[in-house]
Amino acid sequence: MIDPTEKKLSLSRQCRMLNISRSSRYYKSRRIKQDNLKLMRLIDEQYLKAPSWGSRSIRNYLRRRGYKVNRKRVQRLMRIMGLEAIYPKPKTSRPHPGHKVYPYLLRNLNINRPNQVWTADITYIPMARGFMYLVVVMDWHSRKVLSWRLSNTLEADFCVEALEDALLQYGCPEIFNTDQGAQFTSQAFTGLLKSHEIQISMDGRGRVQDNIFIERLWWSAKYQYLYLWSFDNGTQLRQGLGQWFQLYNQERSHQALDNLTPDEVYYGLPHPFAEAA
Repeated sequence: MIDPTEKKLSLSRQCRMLNISRSSRYYKSRRIKQDNLKLMRLIDEQYLKAPSWGSRSIRNYLRRRGYKVNRKRVQRLMRIMGLEAIYPKPKTSRPHPGHKVYPYLLRNLNINRPNQVWTADITYIPMARGFMYLVVVMDWHSRKVLSWRLSNTLEADFCVEALEDALLQYGCPEIFNTDQGAQFTSQAFTGLLKSHEIQISMDGRGRVQDNIFIERLWWSAKYQYLYLWSFDNGTQLRQGLGQWFQLYNQERSHQALDNLTPDEVYYGLPHPFAEAA
């Protein structure tokens, strides 16, 4: 996949083309037993339906399905997955005590145009023999996925690279909204936003509804695609996600967008049903 002997393309360029973070190039994954991967898949599915569930509720859910698991095992698996057992937000968004947290700027704001507000979030992606983390940058008004990256770790660099990619392709938003996760409060991420004079907005702690559009994206991506297929490796996952995001942006209409696709709203294209109406 990555060829360190390639002279025409640098390692950074190869990682960018594959939508992976540079740090993932040097990461060696931990071995996870197959039975634990199966449990993690079930936990991920149920957590997406009920993000406020903690380890006790997840343990009881698994026991009702016939799995003999104790709470400590569930807690350990949820930590590996990056799921918070107390607050209704993923542990992928755990705050860093030394990072500055910014106020929430979207309250009562009329978001009515592309590039007014962008948002980003991270989720856990199960695979047949492992897992990865996915970050997405989305335009709030149109729901368009502007950029995305996969990583084996929760370091901030893959979030920064996704942001750099979105800025390069689409320019700058007026406001960028995230949760209070360490990746998004890091100096690398906030510094990049400040250097482009973008206002920084952050959700209240544990408020899933503040980033509702990406939460809906996670549900659609997982239940309408990722859970229906088995990915043996990161290459298959990247290829599959690339195709799905293209379909999501260009072909999947949203009732809340007057049955337009994200691309049609973002680029201000004429309504395809206007003549028929």
